[in-house]
Amino acid sequence: MKLWDFFFSKQKTRGMAAQCMEKENFLDNYDNYSTIYSGNGYLHNAWVNIAVGILVRNIARADFVIVRGGNDVKGGRLFDLFRRPNRLMSRYDLWKETAAWWYLEGEAFWWFGPEYGGGLPHEIYILDPRRVRHEDSAAGGVCDPFQKVNRRWFYQTDTDLIPILRDELIHFRDWNPWNPVRGVNPLAALALELEQDYFANKANSQLLKNNAVPMGILKTDQAIRPEEADALEKRWESKYGAVRANRKIAVLGKGTSFEPLAFTPEVIKLFELKRWNLYTILAKYGIPPRVANINDKSTSLSGKDTQEQHAAFWKYTLIPALRQFESILETQFFIRLGLQETGKFDLWDIPELQESEDAQSSRDIAEINAGLKTINDVLKERGKDPKPWGNKWYRPKNLVPVDLQSGGASGEGHGE
Repeated sequence: MKLWDFFFSKQKTRGMAAQCMEKENFLDNYDNYSTIYSGNGYLHNAWVNIAVGILVRNIARADFVIVRGGNDVKGGRLFDLFRRPNRLMSRYDLWKETAAWWYLEGEAFWWFGPEYGGGLPHEIYILDPRRVRHEDSAAGGVCDPFQKVNRRWFYQTDTDLIPILRDELIHFRDWNPWNPVRGVNPLAALALELEQDYFANKANSQLLKNNAVPMGILKTDQAIRPEEADALEKRWESKYGAVRANRKIAVLGKGTSFEPLAFTPEVIKLFELKRWNLYTILAKYGIPPRVANINDKSTSLSGKDTQEQHAAFWKYTLIPALRQFESILETQFFIRLGLQETGKFDLWDIPELQESEDAQSSRDIAEINAGLKTINDVLKERGKDPKPWGNKWYRPKNLVPVDLQSGGASGEGHGE
């Protein structure tokens, strides 16, 4: 089977989905989490799913632009390639899916398609990293690490290993201390937290679904017959209403009194454990709580603190990832193909990174006065046309040159 046939085989996709559903049917309270759910945190952990969703949606918001000689490229084959990578994928999909694999597996693969024969590709497809094998691992052997990078890759279908040449791929890879040619799942160090969260969820579900455990009991120290217990239960229902499906009444003896049953300390600990695991997952992915719509009881989701956390999310989490993507493409795509262009993410229109207009104007004026920018530099940043006189800097009249040797003024300032 060719990689192209497998890649677009709907029947295969339905078959794999059926296998997943079949596996789900056999889950019980004694699941071996590490065996069944390894690498599937996105499917089986709500906060992993939420965190990855937040990351990929925001990364896809950043426009990837092609630049040549400091100017944006607005047309041509290279522009069209990143605008529409293939007939089924948009620019938004390209970066969203790339980021999704990056945050789930620590790596992502771009494939240039079945017709690629060298030079600038016409198409880009994203492969499932879980099905990509390196030649060493596919052959089951161990190779000199300095020779590993030059070996082939394979794509694992249901029946075959399809070879892919190294020049047909771009490999986005996070650092892996155990394998020099593969990325590492960012959730690897959180295996215990994910396992604990899973079993805490199951315990809570069992607590809610276990109809045999009453919310309260009617008890006495005297023994009663079954027909008397039934009569008491009917009297209780007639006075306070019939019980719902998830509640039961327990009747014990005569001279009854009601005592509600509260959550045990063990159950309370499950909720605390889930809260701890939530913050651990968010910290791993670099997501401030407010960005995930989480707040403490004493604070709100509005105000300066929320704005600062959203800005910090971009500055310290998303922008470093985008710069890493740019660097990988610079090395494996633009330089490798000998292109004069390069690519970068344009963040000018990201609201979380923008200051208020007044603050931005004040900063621009201060930098112009200090000689750090010209008027045309500011206009270019704002996407406006330059002025004929905007490349010349005018020194403020109140600036006085200082003779550093004598420690005094050597003359009076003047405007240019």
